[in-house]
Amino acid sequence: MNPIFVTSTGEGTGKTAIAIAVAKLAQDRGLDVAYFKPKGTRLKSPVGKTRDEDPLLAREMLGIEADLADLEPVVYSPAFIEEAIRGNRDGEVRERVREHFDALADDYDLVVVEGGGRLETGGIVGLTDPDVAELLDARTVVVGGYANPADVDGVLAAARQFEDHLAGVLFNAVADANFDSLNTDVVPFLEARDIPVLGIVPRVQELAGITVADLADAVGADLLNPEASTDGFVERFAVGAMGSDAALRHFRRMRNAAMITGGDRSEIQAAALEAPGIETIVLTGGLRPSGAILGKAAEADVPVLLVQSDTKVTVDRIESVLSTGRTRDPETVERMVDLLADHADLDGLFAAREPSLDTDSEAGDDTGTDGGTEPDDDAETGEK
Repeated sequence: MNPIFVTSTGEGTGKTAIAIAVAKLAQDRGLDVAYFKPKGTRLKSPVGKTRDEDPLLAREMLGIEADLADLEPVVYSPAFIEEAIRGNRDGEVRERVREHFDALADDYDLVVVEGGGRLETGGIVGLTDPDVAELLDARTVVVGGYANPADVDGVLAAARQFEDHLAGVLFNAVADANFDSLNTDVVPFLEARDIPVLGIVPRVQELAGITVADLADAVGADLLNPEASTDGFVERFAVGAMGSDAALRHFRRMRNAAMITGGDRSEIQAAALEAPGIETIVLTGGLRPSGAILGKAAEADVPVLLVQSDTKVTVDRIESVLSTGRTRDPETVERMVDLLADHADLDGLFAAREPSLDTDSEAGDDTGTDGGTEPDDDAETGEK
């Protein structure tokens, strides 16, 4: 059976949870399934000494006995990129990926392959996500989000890069307010252009963001008002760097947001406490707010977090945390299993397909002794 390749239009689409959930659903159908990530991009050190966490989660949830290095043969660190630029390593790296994949495929019925954070990642060594789909002859699921019709541009551009390897598009984390326009207008538009839509997975708040408590843990923040609830969900952030009047107008347009500002900006802090969509205030630079601000925060039940880092570093950390969201823990994967089972076309996705023949035979000759289905019969599944 050809591998299933799960890629995405960008960061924060839930790709990892979907890839592992697809593998678990295949296991539920009696298949022996492995996970493979050709290039690790979520690294804990710039030189790649600590590997991407996604294969570790997949190995634990799927019961895979292979070494992590076998599941992730290329550690795509800044150091690796610099080395690749200095020397032509395309053939060597592609061969390494193919060898590790073949070793897994020999032992399993199906391999679910996860792409990088962006389609173009890996271009330096000829391993963009479209390159990987071609190299492994993989049926490809493109995961995307949908908030407005302009998002179709990115989905359409991504899908077209996979050509004959495209199994379909899966929309994830779609808000109720956007479901009708997506289903009524966008799906027919894409399918008229031979781009199957495999499903529309609804937005689930627990998967769309993280709690204030989890955010505080992730950035090493101190909670200055422990009496405030930290159960609120944070999906986005704002930086308080404008005047108080402009800040208040801006904050009032936000929902499920963290507001980041310097500990000495009391007027911005006060404006944030008047906005109902601000779930927490994150103060930077180790500067504690005034007693008056903490009093207002207590009245509004808004937790105030204090970090020692400056605003830029804090913004980078929170952006990284929110871009990951809760897509990389066992509970999220199990929830995604249920969502895909309810909202995605899985039958076509798991239907066997014969490997494409890389020969000079006449186009359209799909005959075979074992009756494999034609490539265009394949279908597949359906932030911060």
